[in-house]
Amino acid sequence: MDVNPSILSHVSLGTNDFERAIAFYDRVLPTLGIQRMMEHPGAVAYGKKYPEFWIETPFDEQTATVGNGTHIGFIAASKEAVQAFYEAAIAAGGTDDGPPGGRPHYGEPYYGCFVRDLDGHKIEAAYWDEQLEQQLYVDA
Repeated sequence: MDVNPSILSHVSLGTNDFERAIAFYDRVLPTLGIQRMMEHPGAVAYGKKYPEFWIETPFDEQTATVGNGTHIGFIAASKEAVQAFYEAAIAAGGTDDGPPGGRPHYGEPYYGCFVRDLDGHKIEAAYWDEQLEQQLYVDA
C-alpha cells in the first residue's frame, strides 16, 4: 500500500482571472517537478503524485481575495530549482517578494524565495539542505 507522505489533503487558492492564473502556474510549477493532475470547470489541481494544490474560481462566485499572512510553500529539490522557480515566476508576470537566498533565521539549511502570483497570493519555493543540517549537528 502506497502511503501519501503529505500532511494536508490539498490547498486551494482563488483567482479572479482563471485562464491567466492557470497559464502562470503551468509555467512556474514544472520547475519543481509539479504538473497538472486534475481539471474541472473553473478548477485545476497540481501535484507530483496527488492533486495537492488547486487554483480555482471561488465556489461562492464572489471575488477572490488574498489572505494577509498566508502563503504556500513548495518543496524544491535544490538551490537551482529555487532559482528556476523564481525566474519562471518573474518571467510569467509574478512579483518579487524575497529573492532566492538563505534565511538564517529560518535555519542554516534553508534556501528559498518568495513571489506574488498574478492575483497577489504569496508563494515560496524552499530547499532544505539535509547534508548541511547533519553537519551542523555533528559540529555542535
